[in-house]
Amino acid sequence: MAQKVVLKVLTMTDDKTKQKAIEAAADIFGVDSIAADMKEQKLTVIGLMDAVAVVKKLKKVGKVDLISVGPAKEEKKEEKKEEKKEEKKEEKKEEEPKK
Repeated sequence: MAQKVVLKVLTMTDDKTKQKAIEAAADIFGVDSIAADMKEQKLTVIGLMDAVAVVKKLKKVGKVDLISVGPAKEEKKEEKKEEKKEEKKEEKKEEEPKK
C-alpha cells in the first residue's frame, strides 16, 4: 500500500537545494511522485518506500524534520466523491428535460 511522507527540509531555500532534495528522494526505490513547496520548505513523497530510508537519504542534503507519514489514498477518495456528485448532477439534468 502506497504511503505519503511529508518532510520539512530546512535547508531548501533556493532552486539548487530544491533540486538536490528532489534528486535524493528520486533515488529511493519505490517512490512514485515527489512534490516540493519552496515557501513552506516541504517535500511530499508518495510511493511504496520506507519512510526511514527517505529521511536518511535527505539528511545528506540538509536538516530534515518528519512532519507526517500516512496512507496516500486520501486524495483519491476526495476525487471519487467529487466525481459521484458530478454524475448525480448530470443524471438530474438528463431527467428534467424528459418531463
